[in-house]
Amino acid sequence: MAITLDSIDRKILMELQTDASQSLDDIAKKVGASKTPVWNRIKKLRETGVIKHQTVVLDADKLGLEACFFVLVRTSEHEQSWQEAFLSALLERDEVLEAHRLAGDIDYILKVRVENAKAYDAFYQALISEVKIFNVTALLSMEEIKSTQRLSL
Repeated sequence: MAITLDSIDRKILMELQTDASQSLDDIAKKVGASKTPVWNRIKKLRETGVIKHQTVVLDADKLGLEACFFVLVRTSEHEQSWQEAFLSALLERDEVLEAHRLAGDIDYILKVRVENAKAYDAFYQALISEVKIFNVTALLSMEEIKSTQRLSL
């Protein structure tokens, strides 16, 4: 269920999405409100789940994780036990940054970040040893053009 936000809430969220490490004073100045009401709004946005958590964004290339694969998974299995095993296998692997269940010919798409093709193959071999998969297609991203978690408000 969507939460109703006013213009101040939206401004606060945009500021936090831009830089969540900025001070409460700075956010208050930028949104045109005083510190205490801004703090109370942020607290309420956390309590209602609009703000899920705070984190930092790391540079994968600088950390040696230079290969990004989009993995298309098709399965002939649709039983709950298979889904549970598949989801468990995905959740256990830090290489999987995103996993989505899809409508259409492809059942799942995964975003996998690893050092190189050899590391991807190790990931792939481990995955198929745990769950039966009908077809896997891996697409190597040649260049990341845009990547953001920032939502348009």
